[in-house]
Amino acid sequence: MPIRELSPHLINQIAAGEVIERPASVVKELLENSLDAGARTIWLDLEQGGVKRIRVRDDGTGIPKDELKLALSRHATSKINTLDDLEQVRSLGFRGEALPSIASVSRLQLTSTTAENGSGWRYEVNGGESGGIQPHPHPQGTTIEVTDLFYNVPARRKFLRTERTEYSHIEQLVRRLALSHFDTAFELRHNQKQNIRLQTAESSEAMTQRVSDVCGKAFVEQSIFFDESRAGLRLWGWIGLPTFSRSQADMQYFYVNGRAVRDKLVIHAVRQAYQDVLYHGRQPAYVVNLELDPKLVDVNAHPAKTEVRFRETRLVHDFIFRTLQHVIAAARPSEQVQQVEPQLDQNRQPVFEQGSIKLQTSGYSPRYASSMGSVNEQLAGYAAMADAAASISSAQEDEQSHPLGFAIAQLHGIYILAQNEAGLVLVDMHAAHERITYERLKTGYDAADLKVQPLLVPLQLNVSAQEADLVEQEQTLLKEIGLQLDRSGPDKITLRALPAILKKDNAETLVRDVIADCVAHGESARIKEAMNEILSTMACHGSVRANRLLTIPEMNTLLRDMERTERSGQCNHGRPTWVQLSIDQLDKLFLRGR
Repeated sequence: MPIRELSPHLINQIAAGEVIERPASVVKELLENSLDAGARTIWLDLEQGGVKRIRVRDDGTGIPKDELKLALSRHATSKINTLDDLEQVRSLGFRGEALPSIASVSRLQLTSTTAENGSGWRYEVNGGESGGIQPHPHPQGTTIEVTDLFYNVPARRKFLRTERTEYSHIEQLVRRLALSHFDTAFELRHNQKQNIRLQTAESSEAMTQRVSDVCGKAFVEQSIFFDESRAGLRLWGWIGLPTFSRSQADMQYFYVNGRAVRDKLVIHAVRQAYQDVLYHGRQPAYVVNLELDPKLVDVNAHPAKTEVRFRETRLVHDFIFRTLQHVIAAARPSEQVQQVEPQLDQNRQPVFEQGSIKLQTSGYSPRYASSMGSVNEQLAGYAAMADAAASISSAQEDEQSHPLGFAIAQLHGIYILAQNEAGLVLVDMHAAHERITYERLKTGYDAADLKVQPLLVPLQLNVSAQEADLVEQEQTLLKEIGLQLDRSGPDKITLRALPAILKKDNAETLVRDVIADCVAHGESARIKEAMNEILSTMACHGSVRANRLLTIPEMNTLLRDMERTERSGQCNHGRPTWVQLSIDQLDKLFLRGR
């Protein structure tokens, strides 16, 4: 075929194939335009999951009459004008492709009024064929109505899912935008039924309430709000406690300058911050905003603008990781609300198992005799501290100063029962002691110089030229993590030493993983993770076992250690170490007050 120019209509349809995947893609572009126009309220009406009709109305600045046709022209925008503007984009949209792309695969009506115009004007386009501009009454702002999506591209329409699925994508999109634009109200109607209504949220209390409306009350109750700034970067939002983890990554909202992103660097930094405290296979929940100079981030790195490119990748990764890690580690029992709901039957009556509860303050149950372990050395410190604490009456101490309260008994030699100001606390003593021991071991290794073990026979590895270049360039980083690696050829490296604690590990796999991390993220935590795994195993074997009988002072000393220890709400494997039952929950369990 001879080379020839494509028609403008075909060009727009090709562009639509890149950014208009489904009705939710249309809604995303239209809502972002409304937000860029300074809308304080956005109304969204849908029919048949957005396939039949999408109508977005806002109270923004509006579009002048003489710019209506231009708004539907390819590469026409009011958001950037020069290359400098492109390098520091502050708006959500900037390419000028969305409206003409949508108009090429649907029937579109654009109606708008500005503060300067006394009346509104409407412009219609059907599948790329434009009509005239007609006067039409309209309040200040803009309304865009998209009907019969993909009516002229039947092949694309066949790939759409059910009405319910398409609507769920749109609803999730609205919730995602609502969590980054608190000063805008959102209203969503589907098939004449109102499903979402969120008022503007400008105070901290209103913002928290919006997060609760979108993510649920349980997330807000079991999350930590933080706001940290450093080196021109600001990170703020809500991160869920590790015990509020989920089976899927469906409650992860991360924003860069108000733009929702799913970036590999960000995901890696967040995941690394949750290491040591997240149960295997579980996903953290969070609503986090990163603010930085627009010049330091390229938002034009993905057709759908869901990924960004940072100029200082290592700085951003380290800032996100260390900030979130510090927030999670600093959480103490006083800041955590871990509660379990009483189990009810179909008649809303509490479910009891006769004889299933037995308080034990002395002796032991034969059921757990086989799992007894000797931890005299581990408990020696507790015994010494307990002797000093025994002279102080727990009743004389202020319960408010001790969130985990005071021990009253042991249950089957496994759990500690404690009373605090809120009600009853249940503690898994092995899990709690395991975390305390683990954190002490990590502190000891962090404080000491990393011991390096030279290899008797150096290990030579074949790698790519890029990886060999990295080894040659990152000698300082590799030495900091205890690896002595040299380049021994264009595509060969030689391992001569590694941390002594890892001498029994598979050195080749470890080195290859470290190099892969450095290529992808500019740094690697593989060495630290491997060391922590060994320390975690040591802590697990050295912690108090089931059926180890503790005295009341020893139990109280363990509770005090939990209150002082970082990440004490979870064991090394991510399981919770304690839960709270409030007086109200206990009253509900026993039907008091009815």
